[in-house]
Amino acid sequence: MPKKTTDYAKTFGFACLVLGASVGAWILFDMRLLDMRDAAISRVTAQAPLPPQAAAPTKRTDAEWKKILTPEQFHILREKGTELPFSSPLDHETRPGTYVSADCGIPLFRSEQKYDSGTGWPSFWAPIEGASLSLVADDSIPSDPRTEVVESTCGSHLGRVFDDGPAPTGKRYCMNGTALRFIPDDPTAQPVPSVTK
Repeated sequence: MPKKTTDYAKTFGFACLVLGASVGAWILFDMRLLDMRDAAISRVTAQAPLPPQAAAPTKRTDAEWKKILTPEQFHILREKGTELPFSSPLDHETRPGTYVSADCGIPLFRSEQKYDSGTGWPSFWAPIEGASLSLVADDSIPSDPRTEVVESTCGSHLGRVFDDGPAPTGKRYCMNGTALRFIPDDPTAQPVPSVTK
């Protein structure tokens, strides 16, 4: 019994390890495919290059931001990180309200501008008129030019914008949920539980 049970346990453990590694690789590969698809769409519909960011953002040191933000918020807003798809509860938020920047509280998007893009990130077809946003050419990956969305007042990275959104703008403002905070119009309204398909 000990020899046979040990063999089965080792085989089962190895199979679990391989399965876990495969799922992890699939998630990373799937995210890269989404980025490649978005880049291809952007190249096909590319407009004139955008100028570098001109607005002078609020000045704070990294140490000051680290006192204000969570580690995940700091990574996304200050280090231009990207959260995992389908990880933000704001992706499924459906109540009427306003999405503001998580660090400075600047109003950016309204719930009426939000739609389900199926990408796993909160997506909007337009920002609030007059919102403090800058679009910045992002050539951090030379073979994958993209357009970064920056909140101008604090200089915060929010996400990216692509030319594959719905009417009336044809834009998809693909935002990191961690970079946003939702303020419901009715503070007593409870979130609607998301339904898994």
